[in-house]
Amino acid sequence: MTQSRKTVLELLCRMEQDGAYSNIILDNTFSRDNLSPRDKGFAAALFYGILERKMTLDFLIRQYSDIEFDKLSCETVQILRMGFYQLLYMDSVPENAAVNESANLADRSSKGFVNAILRNFIRDNLVIDTKHLIDEAKLSIDFSCPKWLIKKWTATFGEANTHEILKGTFGRPPIYLRVNTLKFQTPDVIAALTKEKFEVKKNVVLDDCIELERMNTSIELSDAYRKGMFHVQDISSQLCCKLARPGFNQTVIDLCAAPGGKSFTMAQMMNNRGLLISCDLYGGKLSLIENGAKRLGLDVIRAVENDAGVFNPSFPQADTVLCDVPCSGLGVIRRKPEIKYKPMKSLEGLPEVQRRILSTAAAYVKSNGTLIYSTCTLNPDENEAVVDNFQYNHPEFSPYFVPVGLGIPDASRYNLFPHVTGGDGFFIAIFRRKADGQQLTIR
Repeated sequence: MTQSRKTVLELLCRMEQDGAYSNIILDNTFSRDNLSPRDKGFAAALFYGILERKMTLDFLIRQYSDIEFDKLSCETVQILRMGFYQLLYMDSVPENAAVNESANLADRSSKGFVNAILRNFIRDNLVIDTKHLIDEAKLSIDFSCPKWLIKKWTATFGEANTHEILKGTFGRPPIYLRVNTLKFQTPDVIAALTKEKFEVKKNVVLDDCIELERMNTSIELSDAYRKGMFHVQDISSQLCCKLARPGFNQTVIDLCAAPGGKSFTMAQMMNNRGLLISCDLYGGKLSLIENGAKRLGLDVIRAVENDAGVFNPSFPQADTVLCDVPCSGLGVIRRKPEIKYKPMKSLEGLPEVQRRILSTAAAYVKSNGTLIYSTCTLNPDENEAVVDNFQYNHPEFSPYFVPVGLGIPDASRYNLFPHVTGGDGFFIAIFRRKADGQQLTIR
């Protein structure tokens, strides 16, 4: 495992210095380094685990180091994080191995320092002492989450939901597949994947959703994937399409579409009949949509480079417009743990972008048409506040009540929590444009 630990150290230093996305640099490194599947699994677990628990690990470094945290080298900090994480959270790693391997990663000047700190922690029975902390400060260390975010979630969702959200930010996120209903039925896809040694099961909420429980290789390398039997899409995203309810022969616009999962699902719901304009700001991402549509046999999709915040007069009036806007991503922390460490100030400009996109999207919706606003964040500033602003400024739209199931009361807007749906944290709001001359009452 020595090489895998060296790889993790390199990845952590790059994350700290470059601010890269965890999933991207991990994939790039794995494609470059000649690690065994076992070593890749260990490296991924250690890498993501440290990102998930960074604030907890740094709390321990500050407790046990006689050198100020800010004066430690980046490499030494990462090595100590690796050592503490293995001691606390990786039962498969013996204590001596966790200490010795960490010390071996350090240079001569810090080898003894690393060894002493980790062994002192072992002598203290691997206890994280937070007894002197209270409220958000304690939760912040226990769950490695900034206090400002805990306060925001508690004020918005209550203590019980916040505690469940925090617990859900750890561990391997589930992978969900959406069956290509144009060509296949769910039992056939399950049988095909089972034959390829993937462990899968039918989701109990959505008929055409499959949960991937265990895989021996990347799902994109499977024969079933190449044959276009499914595409990968989180269940919360699939529920968003269910609420959009696009119909046969309709015109649909998906304004922020790449990599295309929602467009694919909606095209299947349309039975591949009508027109679905699938947009992205960056032309380089359109190939993801075009290649996915081709693999799935969806010829109703037209991929277009477009700025969602600027009205495009060439677009037709649409029956359904979906704007899954750029957001802070606070609902997908378990997939990208580094997201939760963004400073609060860095999120302040997002609502203005979101309001502009939603207002532009409204101009494409025909009479009696449906407008969907969605994000993969759990942040009222980007969700409820944006929607409230839209309702105030667009009286021609009314909230549209659509049932989502899951035992959740019918509503026109939904916060989907990981501990309720099993999927990513998500927000969805549905509007209906009133018929010409008709006054709609906001419910």
